Amino acid sequence: MVKEEEKKVDGKEEQRPHEHSQILPQRLIGQLAEEIAKTMVQRLPNMIPSASRRKKSKQSKAQKKIEHALFLDTSAIIDGRIFDVIALGLLHGVLVVTDGVLLELKHIADSQDMVRRERGRKGLEYLEKVKKVKGVKLTILSEETEGEKSGKRIEVDERIIKLAKKHKSRILTCDYNLEKKANIENVQAINVNGLANALKVTAVPGEALHIKLQHVGKDQTQGVGYLDDGTMIVVEQASTEVGKMTDVVVSRVIQTATGRILFAKRI
Repeated sequence: MVKEEEKKVDGKEEQRPHEHSQILPQRLIGQLAEEIAKTMVQRLPNMIPSASRRKKSKQSKAQKKIEHALFLDTSAIIDGRIFDVIALGLLHGVLVVTDGVLLELKHIADSQDMVRRERGRKGLEYLEKVKKVKGVKLTILSEETEGEKSGKRIEVDERIIKLAKKHKSRILTCDYNLEKKANIENVQAINVNGLANALKVTAVPGEALHIKLQHVGKDQTQGVGYLDDGTMIVVEQASTEVGKMTDVVVSRVIQTATGRILFAKRI
């Protein structure tokens, strides 16, 4: 056989392409890249967090922000007295209002009844003002409950109880039934009326008072007056003194579910 001679051009060897060199198929390159990526993800799980971990982390941070907060129901907001307490600087922390409560306030503010409409609008104004109070953070909580996921209708009060329990928080209300139901479910509920009664002036039998009698009592011989904090005083044999300032002495004090009632006699 005659050996193949190498051709030279200008004294240099001619470069020939290797006839047996092969290029990797595109499909194989893609598979290799995918395997490498999987290996990197397995080796660096903390550097590349999954979507579920990111979502759980955000939820845990959100829950931590409103933990041990105070949930306000509609009755407490339109009552308004708690906002006076906040304005005095006696209450600090996080106040939570659910989207259901906001919707109720809107319906009340849009009511055809003039009194209800005014109460609803006042409630919305209170929430707007409390956002500017130092030391108090107002949070509007919009969260889907299990009942809503299943298509069941859950009342606003029931939802407040569930959310307050979930976030280890308390409820502030003027609703007696909500207060009792929350306490049954081991959620602390504070009734604004109870708070007001606790702050009323304590009078004892034998104490003298100077009050104005406003109207006749249940018994036509009684005159009824009120202290500055709203405590009712029933004065025996004083119906003729209605409309006048009268000196009386407290004879007994009765504690009722709605507060204290003082009974007195004219001096």
